Amino acid sequence: MKPLDPAQLAQLLRGQRWACLGTQGKQQPYVSWVAFVAEADFSGLVLHLSRLAKHTRNLEAEPLVSLALSEMDDGQGDPQQLARLTLQGRVEPIARDDERYEELKTLYLTHLPDAEMMFQFSDFCLYRFSPESGRYVEGFASSHAINAEKLHAAADA
Repeated sequence: MKPLDPAQLAQLLRGQRWACLGTQGKQQPYVSWVAFVAEADFSGLVLHLSRLAKHTRNLEAEPLVSLALSEMDDGQGDPQQLARLTLQGRVEPIARDDERYEELKTLYLTHLPDAEMMFQFSDFCLYRFSPESGRYVEGFASSHAINAEKLHAAADA
């Protein structure tokens, strides 16, 4: 197995904006797609979610979630060679009066400017996902355990 390439991991986190969010409902798990923006040091990922959505109701009841993202599939070659990352961690709501709110909102809108109008809707709220552990697969037969320290190191790559 080859060593972890922190620059490739950083490119994946900075280059994607669409991820699969896994939450736990009352009776079964639930997976959906959400937009995200990574903080500069990868200590958190910012989400802007509607409280009307099932995944949001699930994560408010159980804040331990999983987030998965992948390199884009261009339809060529073996998709198992695509870099992919699955993270487990905790989500917390960021209230409008939280001192971090404006900074996180600005970060989110810098990367996803078309979301500006959704900040006007009362059911949409900012959430911050704090990764605790995970698995990074650089391609077939090359995978690495991920933790917060490895994410921080990748952010500096």
